[in-house]
Amino acid sequence: MKNIAIYGKSISENNLKFLENLIDALNKELSPEIFFHDSLKVYDSLVNKLNISFFGDQDLVKNKIDLLISFGGDGTLLDTVTMIKDSNIPVLGINAGRLGFLANITQEDIILAVKALKNKDYKLDQRSLVQVKNKSLISNESSNFALNEINIHKKSSSSMLKIDAFLDNEFLNSYWADGLIVSTPTGSTAYSLSCGGPIITPGSNNFVITPVSPHNLNLRPMVVGDNVVIRLRAESRESHFLLNMDSRSMSLKNNEEIFISKADFSIKLIELPDHNFLKTIRNKLFWGKDSRN
Repeated sequence: MKNIAIYGKSISENNLKFLENLIDALNKELSPEIFFHDSLKVYDSLVNKLNISFFGDQDLVKNKIDLLISFGGDGTLLDTVTMIKDSNIPVLGINAGRLGFLANITQEDIILAVKALKNKDYKLDQRSLVQVKNKSLISNESSNFALNEINIHKKSSSSMLKIDAFLDNEFLNSYWADGLIVSTPTGSTAYSLSCGGPIITPGSNNFVITPVSPHNLNLRPMVVGDNVVIRLRAESRESHFLLNMDSRSMSLKNNEEIFISKADFSIKLIELPDHNFLKTIRNKLFWGKDSRN
């Protein structure tokens, strides 16, 4: 790997030493050209010492980046998706945040991770994406996709949404709720899980449709194949509602239809030995732990 890019948001003083450890390990094992994202320009002393170049959100392909390292939490890794798009650049997530379902490499495992990169002792885990289309997104389709989920949500704290949902033009249901989530298998451990949705293993070729605080208590999350087109139409007492694509948000008018489907490209996450999805959820959800002891 000749060119390696590192992306992060706000890195605390406690985590800065781990960033230095990462760079030292990369230089020792791989001797690549290292690029920092523009958001890391604040660390002048580190940059000057190591002669690091910079890149912007649109520069990964131009700089022929072989690997993008996300240094932060799951939200940081989600940000990298709009930078990578369909370029097939793999992502390694190092957890400097909290939960870490996606960025599951601990800071203590940095040297192990870099050695695995050198020895090519890793797998590329293909993660499917979900995309959304409507008339407001026609001119901005380069960012109309998400790794975790697409959801619609009310804008006001006082009024719920009425959401009509269709699967391939066949009516599914009218949801009276604060919102509705359409998640990928990757996103099944995110917002959908906190709203009672099931955990879906990566590669399951499914979407999960999960209502947010439904008024009808008999409504439950539903798993559907990712070969369908989900059409949603929402309205409320407000004139607008929110459309969220992972961490990105926009406002849409009442009754403005959106069409949700599987994207025609995927994201590659680097999976190290003994750091797979099943081990991650066991550790993060404390499965098998007896709280009585």
